[in-house]
Amino acid sequence: MPLQKDVPPANGKDDAAKGLNMKLLQLADGIDVAYLGPPKEAGPLPAVFYFALSFEETLNLDPYNQPALYLSQFPLRVFSFDLPAHGPNLNAIDAIKVWAEQFEKGEDPLAPFLEKVGATLQSLIDRRWVLKEKIGLMGLSRGGLIASLVGASFPDIKAISAFAPMTSLYGAKEFANIEEDLWRDQYDLSNHVDALCDKHFRFYIGNRDVRVSTERCMHLVSSLANKGFEKGLRSPPVEMIITPSIGHMGHGTSKETFEHGAHFLGKKLGVIR
Repeated sequence: MPLQKDVPPANGKDDAAKGLNMKLLQLADGIDVAYLGPPKEAGPLPAVFYFALSFEETLNLDPYNQPALYLSQFPLRVFSFDLPAHGPNLNAIDAIKVWAEQFEKGEDPLAPFLEKVGATLQSLIDRRWVLKEKIGLMGLSRGGLIASLVGASFPDIKAISAFAPMTSLYGAKEFANIEEDLWRDQYDLSNHVDALCDKHFRFYIGNRDVRVSTERCMHLVSSLANKGFEKGLRSPPVEMIITPSIGHMGHGTSKETFEHGAHFLGKKLGVIR
């Protein structure tokens, strides 16, 4: 996968580059990945891949960019992608509904995206942008599901911070009336505990998040801890921090929580003492 040099955002993306100096890497096959941090000339560095909305919103729009803003002061790079059904002229509020409609038609919007992320991650390692042994993941809401699924596919990834995470498509109201659910098993994190239980996980969620379900998140944490113990980990490295719910449906995340989760990753990657 040849990689072009980093270029300024184009096609109406100039405004998104303001503030944090976001740059866009354009891969030869048309894949775009945005990043904050030093250019390639600085050599391979620790990296965090952050999944939330579009890459413009994820890296530049308050409050979603708070963890990226926090990490931008340290010697690492923060990468982001447009999640499926996110991007210019698309409303993030409608995205999960779009996913549900595509699944109902027999289409899977997540599989090709996860494949693209995996290929990009490997390319960045091969091109010496990223230190393979120092990669962390962050995800917000639907991005928490995506980050965890990416983590399940890459054994070398050891640390993940998930904010108000969706842990299963079963819990999303948009999928409630869809009868076909075989594919949903694939996107239920409880079916990936074996691949995830030895990673340093930090879940943050409100005490009454009825959008993604606090109870589902608690159940996943328990499953990860039990599976880790079964595999010989006397102290499974999964944590859950519950705070008073804020925002619509109790699904908000505070600046302090964003920074706390980013700090956790920075320490695990060795860029924060």
